[in-house]
Amino acid sequence: MASKRESSSVFTVILALGANVLVAIAKTIAAALTGSASMVAEAAHSWADSGNEIFLLQAERSAARPRDSAHPGGYGRESYVWSLFAAVGLFTAGAVVSIMHGVSELGSNEREADYAIAYGVLAVSFVFEGISFLQSYRQAHKLASERGTSTVEHVLSTSNPTLRAVFAEDSAALIGLVIAFAGILLHQLTGQAVYDALGSILVGVLLAVVAVVLIDRNRRFLLGEQAPERARQALLARILAHPEVEKVTYLHLEFVGPERLFVVAAIDLAGDDRESAVAADLAAVEADLERDEHITEVVLTLSRPGAEALLPDAAQ
Repeated sequence: MASKRESSSVFTVILALGANVLVAIAKTIAAALTGSASMVAEAAHSWADSGNEIFLLQAERSAARPRDSAHPGGYGRESYVWSLFAAVGLFTAGAVVSIMHGVSELGSNEREADYAIAYGVLAVSFVFEGISFLQSYRQAHKLASERGTSTVEHVLSTSNPTLRAVFAEDSAALIGLVIAFAGILLHQLTGQAVYDALGSILVGVLLAVVAVVLIDRNRRFLLGEQAPERARQALLARILAHPEVEKVTYLHLEFVGPERLFVVAAIDLAGDDRESAVAADLAAVEADLERDEHITEVVLTLSRPGAEALLPDAAQ
């Protein structure tokens, strides 16, 4: 299951990369031919997205490396580092360039644009970006349905940074195309190039907002994001299902990579076995839990005397 999901994420990124490169080339040619500020912003946006997909592919590759003696927790968190680079790249190469170009074009005597070329490229771009968005949406919607949450909620909370980045970038790309279309259309209808420049600025602001959200999410996971309550409750029930376990008094789940958890728990074992038997029971429970594809490592310890037991929601 994990390998299938990783393959799905890689396919989503590769599809987005192919679409963005084709769209970036088309927008660059259109920007050169039309001189449209909005089209320049869109070209910068697509080139920034194309570069970001390279970072996201590296994120997928890094996260898939198995843990070793140098990194006992695995390499999962490295995916957040590369995704953070991608988000910063979106901000600098996309947002800053678009806003600066738009501001520089305010009040300028921009030559009359070739609107047919601009509209044609925007339409083709919308199709390619739409195909990429549908793939990321399908992946996000499927995972959200499995967890019983909305698609948007899953995208914002998921521990998979590449899925979140592609979904966010594709969404921003479609919105940016609409903004660019509106700016060019108003330029054509009014003869005022200021609307085209404002379109470039708005595209830049949109990219800045998306980049800041992505940067913040990756920062949170790098610092150590706790798993959602539903995952905590599921694992608590699974630990209590072991006949050796009488109660759980402490449980900590922390993401160490995309859909990878590090687990620390304090448990009270049934009976009053000798120390050697206790150690064997703890090791057996740890080994069983680590068979779960989503769990990287489990550390169990004995509860303090008198510690209050944690109860599953159904028992509370």
